[in-house]
Amino acid sequence: MQILVVEDDVRLAQALCRILEESGYNTDAVHDGQSGLDYAESGIYDVVILDVMLPKMDGFTVVSNLRRAGVNTPVLLLTARDAVPDKICGLDSGADDYMTKPFSPAELMAHLRALTRRQGEVLFEAITSGDVSLNLESHDLACGDQSIHLSYKEFSLARVLMANAGAAVSKATLIEKVWGLEAAADENNVEAYVSFLRKKLKFLGSASRIETLRGAGYRFAAEGASTDNRASA
Repeated sequence: MQILVVEDDVRLAQALCRILEESGYNTDAVHDGQSGLDYAESGIYDVVILDVMLPKMDGFTVVSNLRRAGVNTPVLLLTARDAVPDKICGLDSGADDYMTKPFSPAELMAHLRALTRRQGEVLFEAITSGDVSLNLESHDLACGDQSIHLSYKEFSLARVLMANAGAAVSKATLIEKVWGLEAAADENNVEAYVSFLRKKLKFLGSASRIETLRGAGYRFAAEGASTDNRASA
């Protein structure tokens, strides 16, 4: 499961990511509301943990903009505000749950489990783009009656590209989202895994392709069946 943490307190964000990663979750962290909105709109996250008091854009506005954009990713609001009107405002803006600071790791995990139990209603099992479908649970890539299992890095790369089908995704963005902010990966790693993924698309007989955009990165060009780069149930 991929979780986005949007928290302007860098130390708290790091602590949250550490707690989540120790429990088996994959995490990304950003530290202002605008970045949080930009990341969350990619559609690759299973849950967003969102602080309310953020620079550039407050959490209420972020979640409201996400819902208007049709992004239904579950959002857990995280804030020092415990007044009832603030909780009502957060939930009315489209958040799924609300947690007040300070909190214990056990409380955080309990809220996440509660959101996870609702995922049958709001989360998705596959991303379909053109004639290929990526299973988010098994990490299998399928085209027609053919399927092939992807390694974790191949899966993560395919997930980002397919979720943004038709749009350019830079190598820097792929390094950040697939390998993580602290990783020592470079453009050579990206090129190698793009090559692996292209071979698997070819093996499946897919008409979709990963295009190289000089100076801009890569673009997933969906072909074949009607394109739906949103995740599907």
